[in-house]
Amino acid sequence: METYNVKSITISKKAGGSEDKYRIAFIGLFDENNPHLTAKAPFKVLEFNDIEKVRLHDLRNVSFYLVGNDIVINNLETLNVDVTEGVVTLSGKQVLP
Repeated sequence: METYNVKSITISKKAGGSEDKYRIAFIGLFDENNPHLTAKAPFKVLEFNDIEKVRLHDLRNVSFYLVGNDIVINNLETLNVDVTEGVVTLSGKQVLP
């Protein structure tokens, strides 16, 4: 399991592919909340191949933005990433106002 110090993340998938194939998942790591509102690039992008799903564990404030087709998770202190058998599991410490 990898741990990152982040303020927010975006979760996305690479476009394309057929419905019966696993996809490429992207996790963008940011040092500010609401990264979808700025043109600032993530300070790091995690890319995972052959992923069936991304599971969120014990994260309470999660938003899905239809404009960008991304999931955004704000108010993080740490993010833990575990990849096992085609599943990316995200957990961490989230401090809500």
